[in-house]
Amino acid sequence: MARKKSSSKAGLGAIKVRGRAKEKVVRRNLSPRKVAGIAVPAIVLSVLVAAILFMALSGYETATASAFFGLRNVDVRGTDRTAPDEVVKLVKSSVEKPGVWNADLAEIRLKIEKFPFVKSAAVARTLPAGIRVDITERIPAAIVQLNAGKYLFDVDGTMLVAVKEPEKDFPIVLKGWDETKTEKAIPENLGRLRIYRKMLDEARQFDVAKRIKEFNLQNAREPIAVVEDSGNIIGVTLARDNLGKSLKAALDALTGKGARVKSVDAAGVFPLLRYKEF
Repeated sequence: MARKKSSSKAGLGAIKVRGRAKEKVVRRNLSPRKVAGIAVPAIVLSVLVAAILFMALSGYETATASAFFGLRNVDVRGTDRTAPDEVVKLVKSSVEKPGVWNADLAEIRLKIEKFPFVKSAAVARTLPAGIRVDITERIPAAIVQLNAGKYLFDVDGTMLVAVKEPEKDFPIVLKGWDETKTEKAIPENLGRLRIYRKMLDEARQFDVAKRIKEFNLQNAREPIAVVEDSGNIIGVTLARDNLGKSLKAALDALTGKGARVKSVDAAGVFPLLRYKEF
């Protein structure tokens, strides 16, 4: 047993000696000159690869910014109240320098959506030299009287533009808008818009829209049409379920009596005239 142990130790010692000898040979073979000889070609290769990538990228940028991709056509669709020329002008100013291929379509879209009547816009390339813009506009719903003046609002209750001239589609002004920033203001104003549109439609249906100056919906449960008769302004409280019919009945009863009538309550079966006190 002792002889086997000593022989195994001797074998291990021989292996260690041979390993050290190999390490010395490797160290001798990897002299500083040989290491430098391996490293230099690797560095040169890396530089060449980087140069090729740079030239390829530069060539790509040059090609995509060339006259071939220069903007020559802007196709604008879906506009009614938005001026197409203004959209074209914006697109040209954004695409002229980078070209159609490199144009930032997302940025162009955001700029177009800042137009008052634009609800959303889709901007796409029509290669090699065109940009197409599809616009979805906001739907105007009413002219609203605010403290700062009259403004056009859309069906979502978004204020669009100040109204400086009469709007043929909205000859009657909506009053009673809640300008506060409370949680209930938004849904209540949307309710006012719905009633306003119904009142306007029914007033046209009964052919009495021309006699109405404004709709007062401060209290939406008691809608009031402000009318004129005999040179006098008179408030008419309407039946909410029969706006047009009650308004027509009130105007028939009021005609020629405006100088003596203070207000009219048409929310019941028959219009009730309240006379002024002299």
